[in-house]
Amino acid sequence: MDTKRNKIVTEHLDLQYSDGTESLRDINLDIPENSISVLFGPAGGGKSSYLRVLNRLNDLTSVIKLSGKVHLFSNSGDFIDILNPKLDVTNLRRRVGMVFARPVVLPMSIRQNLTYGLEIAGERKKSQLDQAVERSLKQAALWEEVKDRLDDPAVDLSGGQQQRLCIARSLALEPEVLLLDEPTSGLDPISTGKVEASLQELKKIYTIVLVPHSVQQAARTADYAAFFLQGELVEYAIGKEMFTNPKIKQTADYIEGRFG
Repeated sequence: MDTKRNKIVTEHLDLQYSDGTESLRDINLDIPENSISVLFGPAGGGKSSYLRVLNRLNDLTSVIKLSGKVHLFSNSGDFIDILNPKLDVTNLRRRVGMVFARPVVLPMSIRQNLTYGLEIAGERKKSQLDQAVERSLKQAALWEEVKDRLDDPAVDLSGGQQQRLCIARSLALEPEVLLLDEPTSGLDPISTGKVEASLQELKKIYTIVLVPHSVQQAARTADYAAFFLQGELVEYAIGKEMFTNPKIKQTADYIEGRFG
């Protein structure tokens, strides 16, 4: 491993839902800053559950067990105990943005989709809002396609454009971490390529945790890779090593398509 500073440190994380679905068992995982960490493996392995822990979305579900330590090391040098029940979850979600597989745009204009969160957070200066709109759209590789139609309804955008708008909406709040749960699963190859290319630029500023929609996407994008299977972290390695020389047989079998 290289010497990048860890942005998120997870120690002995256990998670169990009341209905017995996807759980996590003794997860120990470091997420290095300014990189793309890919979580891959068969459906039901715990990848999305781990993302939800980082964003505290499990607060909205029925959890009967949640233990361990998950710390976010902020840009200011302190750390946040993500599992602390007294934590300001709204502030956490501003620092740790999340984009889901299916784009959900607000029933507003393209511009308003991007300014809404900032206005809720108290930003009123038009110059600051305009600057955030342009910055986030450029970061999401969407600016050139929509700069002349910012007041059009967001629902008029194509599926690929809507997904990039959702990414831009998270980036408008300038998070420290961006969580992406199969963000290109419903996109065509051209839109998928644009999203993947933008991630390579975004990691220079943000820390990205990605659940890819395929092993091929995992191999293309991963700086670091973690293989999840039935709620356990089976193997973790630098991306290029994981996909060319996995150390664990289960990992190799999955990468080579023997199951999953």
